[in-house]
Amino acid sequence: MTDPTDELSARLLPAYRNEEFLDTPDARPLRILSEYLYPLSHLRKEKISDTIVFFGSARTFEASASGRYYTEARQLANRITEWSVNLDERNRFVVCTGGGPGIMEAANRGAAEAGGKTIGLNIGLPMEQRPNPFITPALNFEFHYFFMRKFWFAYMAKALVVFPGGFGTLDELMEVLTLTQTEKLVKKMVVVLYGTTFWKEILNFDALVRHGMIDQRDLNLFQFADDVETAFQILKDGLTKYYLTPLPETPDIAKSRI
Repeated sequence: MTDPTDELSARLLPAYRNEEFLDTPDARPLRILSEYLYPLSHLRKEKISDTIVFFGSARTFEASASGRYYTEARQLANRITEWSVNLDERNRFVVCTGGGPGIMEAANRGAAEAGGKTIGLNIGLPMEQRPNPFITPALNFEFHYFFMRKFWFAYMAKALVVFPGGFGTLDELMEVLTLTQTEKLVKKMVVVLYGTTFWKEILNFDALVRHGMIDQRDLNLFQFADDVETAFQILKDGLTKYYLTPLPETPDIAKSRI
């Protein structure tokens, strides 16, 4: 005959192992915290302290009308990774994307082909978003909360390359520009908008200045590029100036305010 006490003990679990509890609203802070601590643990283990983030449309494929952007994102990620893996400091400026298809896949692919580690910060969505096969397995993360995913984009990044994209790309770009403009990011951020014609049609930055919504100097927060070589030189020059040339005032990643 089974002892009822034994049955009760079998049903009782520590709270951190109780999946039914972890899925409740009361456990939301634990879920949020786990999306901070889990990537932190893996990034430390892989000795990664900074990234170059690529944003862009999940709908841009090699064979699509905008396929040149896929090809050029792949080439740019390859060039910058080849440069970074040959630095004296290992695991610097690792290519990081949202982990999905399109431009994200292209950047992860180019970095992997150059022999570098590459990060994917994936998020579960109803359409489009599935992890691409070019992400380094130990650096393939799945998020539930958009804001925690954005935190990891901004916290590690020393540079940002933004290819043409839709709502998600615009949201991510504006998040970083706002954090930089308001100095919530104390570090220097190199921001490249790839595809001048696209970006100047979609976002009228000059009109924002003219209407007094932003300052003229805010236009210095980013640069435009239309080819791989130009974008590569902007990234290389900026990263060398801010992070590879000894500067006493260069902020450490741990001092970021976000």
